Amino acid sequence: MAFGDLLEKVGSAGPFQLLCVLLLTAPALLIASHNLVQNFSAASPEHQCRPPLPGANASWVGNTTAAHEGIFLALHSARCWRLAGTPGQHPRLNSSLGRAGETEPCQDGWYYDHSTFSSTIVTEWDLVCDLGPLPALAQTLFMAGVLLGALLFGIFSDRFGRQVALLGSLLLVAVMGTGAAFSSNFLTYCAFRLLSGVGLSGFLLNYICLSLEWVPTKSRALVVTWLSYCSTAGQVVLAGLAYGIRDWRWLQLAISTPFFVFFLCIWWIPESARWLLVNHRPAMALSTLQRVARINGKQLGRNSLSLEVLERVGGSPPKKGTCSCLDLFRTPAMRRITCCLMSVSFSTNLAYFGLSMDLQAFGLDIFLVQTFFGAIDILAKMACALALSYFGRRAVQASSLILAGTFLLGNIPVPREMLMVRLTLVVLGKGCLAASSVCSYLYGGELFPTAVRQTGTGFTTVVARLAGMVAPVVLVAEQQFPFLPLVIFGVAPIVSGVAACFLPEMHNVPLLDSIEEVEARARRKGEEAPVEENMDHIVHSTRI
Repeated sequence: MAFGDLLEKVGSAGPFQLLCVLLLTAPALLIASHNLVQNFSAASPEHQCRPPLPGANASWVGNTTAAHEGIFLALHSARCWRLAGTPGQHPRLNSSLGRAGETEPCQDGWYYDHSTFSSTIVTEWDLVCDLGPLPALAQTLFMAGVLLGALLFGIFSDRFGRQVALLGSLLLVAVMGTGAAFSSNFLTYCAFRLLSGVGLSGFLLNYICLSLEWVPTKSRALVVTWLSYCSTAGQVVLAGLAYGIRDWRWLQLAISTPFFVFFLCIWWIPESARWLLVNHRPAMALSTLQRVARINGKQLGRNSLSLEVLERVGGSPPKKGTCSCLDLFRTPAMRRITCCLMSVSFSTNLAYFGLSMDLQAFGLDIFLVQTFFGAIDILAKMACALALSYFGRRAVQASSLILAGTFLLGNIPVPREMLMVRLTLVVLGKGCLAASSVCSYLYGGELFPTAVRQTGTGFTTVVARLAGMVAPVVLVAEQQFPFLPLVIFGVAPIVSGVAACFLPEMHNVPLLDSIEEVEARARRKGEEAPVEENMDHIVHSTRI
């Protein structure tokens, strides 16, 4: 008897599964808010030097008579320099800025344009001019936290359980995200953001995995796609929150404090019975399955579910020293799966975050751009859900990446004056990347066996967050080589799309529990490929 049979006995698609998915939906809506909040909380408004004269007007003076006299605030010199010896005056357009002694850096702070945001971390801590790169540093540290969390929570979840890891990650996001809102200086803010990234990574790893292990094979794509819709809809939620809350501290609180409520609600979801059986805890698995049966209204026979039955499903005791990253590379089939998924994860996130973190490059209202990007992602993922059901995982993963790279590379020869054409190609490319993202979440969860599922997913998430850290560096290169970001963002998905063609298909294939089963499947595929090609529909309908 396999675990799928046990799940059918207690109910594989009943009220219990529905409640689990709904409870995980709410925190999923705020994933994008933490990933992309600095598009708003770290926005850099127009600014100019503050005069040191006592009693000077402390408001934004960009539209005063002085501006008509030649103080054009878009110039970097007017933002970061002033005439030496004349406090508060700015270099005129016809002044020789290169002569020694004529200009000096702003020494008394800046005036900021508060027409869009009442407060950001830039305006609060004067992160402009020489300190201008620091907001990008904060975002990079957040991604570093997500990377660290993937390393820690992946192994932690496989060793101590999905539920414990999920609860710990939610509490970490709640505490550290709230702490960031009360930060008194930039260094403290960075520390809280890094730790909140660790917690967010733990949630990302476990909420999909826990869902997959409680639903039947036929419902996996539907559940993962729904949760992915929620995280994508979070982009629209973020745009709405940022539009209504223009102070960065209140915005940070608005996306962090709900996680305290989520932490209390997620206690209701039990530990994965599949994980309990694989780790040989049949008594806990029996109690959990009986609870699921009661919630789903299933009547269990006296001998249909017992410790003896669960012990047979669990198999022999596990060997010590397992569940490490090395297990992902020790055997040929696992090595191929891990390397291909690493390539897919890196390229998808490199291009996706590179496009998502550069909203101001479009020259449009950033609230509208954020909303538009979120809406496009939802449409792309709806199309992906249909494609996954009809064409399988491998075809969708490979084609979405290759199409994304093609659209982005096609943007390079288009003149910069053709804004709408360029924007359309970028949006289409980002939509394909969104489809690739939802497919990779599902595909990775299916390809890795239960024994190392979270370790493998955590490892690929590390690679994904490494790509998120590299993306801002690639965008910096645009100042010297305007075409370079699109070349990198276009070539990487095409290469990984080709790599995805070497992954095994998982459409309607039950989850495997051990590395030995993965290797055995790979050997069968190699030895019986002609037979399986002809009998594929029979195998899928009868395999336990």
